Amino acid sequence: MSLAACRGTTPAEDPVPTRNVAPILDREDAVDIHSFAKPLEARVTHVALDLNVDFDAKNVSGTATLDIEAADDATEIILDSRDLTINSITAADGSNLDYVIGEGTEELGQPIIIQLNGARQLVIHYVSSPTSDALQFLSPEQTVGKEHPYLFSQGQSILNRSWIPTQDSPGIRQTWEAEIRVPNPLEVVMSGQRARDPVPDGADHRIFHYEMTKSVPPYLIAIAVGDLEFRPLGLRTGVWTEPAMLDRAAAELADTGRMITAAENLFGPYPWARYDLLVLPPSFPFGGMENPELTFLTPTFIAGDKSLTSLIAHELAHSWSGNLATNATWADFWLNEGMTVYAEQRIVEAVYGKEAYDQQVNLSLDALNSALGELPEADQILAVDLTGRHPDDGFTDIPYDKGAAFLRTLEADVGRERFDAFLRGWFDANAFSPITSSMFMEAVVNDLYESDEERATSALIDAWINQPGLPENNAAGNANAFAEVDADVVAFDGGADPASLGWGEWNTAERLRFLGRIDRDLDDERMAALDGAFGLNRTGNNEILFLWLMLAVENRYDPAVDRLESFLTSQGRRKFVRPLVVALAEDEEWGRPIAEEIYPRARPLYHPITTKDLDLLGLIPKVAETD
Repeated sequence: MSLAACRGTTPAEDPVPTRNVAPILDREDAVDIHSFAKPLEARVTHVALDLNVDFDAKNVSGTATLDIEAADDATEIILDSRDLTINSITAADGSNLDYVIGEGTEELGQPIIIQLNGARQLVIHYVSSPTSDALQFLSPEQTVGKEHPYLFSQGQSILNRSWIPTQDSPGIRQTWEAEIRVPNPLEVVMSGQRARDPVPDGADHRIFHYEMTKSVPPYLIAIAVGDLEFRPLGLRTGVWTEPAMLDRAAAELADTGRMITAAENLFGPYPWARYDLLVLPPSFPFGGMENPELTFLTPTFIAGDKSLTSLIAHELAHSWSGNLATNATWADFWLNEGMTVYAEQRIVEAVYGKEAYDQQVNLSLDALNSALGELPEADQILAVDLTGRHPDDGFTDIPYDKGAAFLRTLEADVGRERFDAFLRGWFDANAFSPITSSMFMEAVVNDLYESDEERATSALIDAWINQPGLPENNAAGNANAFAEVDADVVAFDGGADPASLGWGEWNTAERLRFLGRIDRDLDDERMAALDGAFGLNRTGNNEILFLWLMLAVENRYDPAVDRLESFLTSQGRRKFVRPLVVALAEDEEWGRPIAEEIYPRARPLYHPITTKDLDLLGLIPKVAETD
């Protein structure tokens, strides 16, 4: 018997409080190959954490109490884990339950197979590993304030199983609560609501209480612990960060309230209680992470002029696309990210105008065309096949930018008003639920095209989702969005003095377009002319700096090496670090010696997500023994 057949039955024992339980999709394309769980037989509905954070041991320890929903004939439940030390597993009445740690894989970790014996609540006593993939412990020296240690988590894609024993699949949504014990004077923030004020625990510790009463995919359970202060940005939004960054962060995020209003006008009422933001130390591996109620952000977005705040629009958009309606498996990651890039561009247009929208669209198409030129055809498909691969292998520009291009094409075909109504209806119909590509295809045919098969066929829906490349009906961006910049690209490539170009009048998008389009083969004289005219080595805009440093590495430009070193040793954003280190390592004569000197010193700053691939480059031959 499947769980779907018994939903709504009363458990035989261990009753738990009634909670809203998200559905499990009983369809072939919703089977998650990156989880050991069998949720149609037995699934987790609620996680209650009671954990102590130990900065010396670099671990968390305590209990995870799991509420279970199971088919009447289910005898066991399978959880996901990675390198957890399990001390015991009991039922709610304290009786021991038999369990085994099954044979795992390098990519997926280890299954925990637990005999239920009729139990519908489990208590797992465990300790995480100091090398947990999800948790990064920072020494005081690695923070901005330099006085207190710091901890943050990153759960996407399948990392949270290294600190929470649960069914770590985006298709198995769960509610959660947590009691977290930390040393004074540190603050705890999590991706939920603070349930009550922190409680003293002895002279040196406090216990913080958080809860999330709306079901979320487990990768969105997130925590940070550190020397943190809060500043309101509006009635339902504010920023947490280290005190030394608070003024700069708050100033950069001043438009957040306007973005929330714009998003609600487009997609419906904000579906969560608050939209707060946490600006993390520079080792955070991503630009942002859309943890509900508390978006995690890299400090590298702080440029001093709000020029990189489209990142905020992106993470905010995830409140609908990804957090509200979530890809059931990582093969359909584009349903999270493609929709979010599209929504981000629409929010940018509403807040900053049509010109900003056109430029964002064109930069997205640039990234898409670059990815299509570099990736094998199998990885150009939106509904990508990840069999035998880690989910992160699918985190290319394709789900982001091809997904957004698909949605823009649908919008162009039916008109913006009709498409907006469709997208809003999609989120409403799938709120707090998992989704698949085939479900979206069905909705496009039945709802957007009202079952008009001929018109739906002409939209090339299957080609967009299941075929490589860019279908012929792709809606092009505004060809004039960068007309002046593109003219200056031609002029520069023809030998024009950079000082004669329009750089000083351009916004960040225009500068990124220029640096991404100019001839890549430049001698030292041309590189020096660029830097002299535009001050690229001194720029405080990290997106511009990254493109400049990539150009410097490609052209072996020695005057940029010091800036390259400071950049790689001061932040750990994977988007920046990985391409630079790989490009250095691949240049055996000039670049590799630089990488071998910088990477060992920079590596302690980086999150495991950042170092995973870079360690394979052999820049630190014995890195596995020294961790």
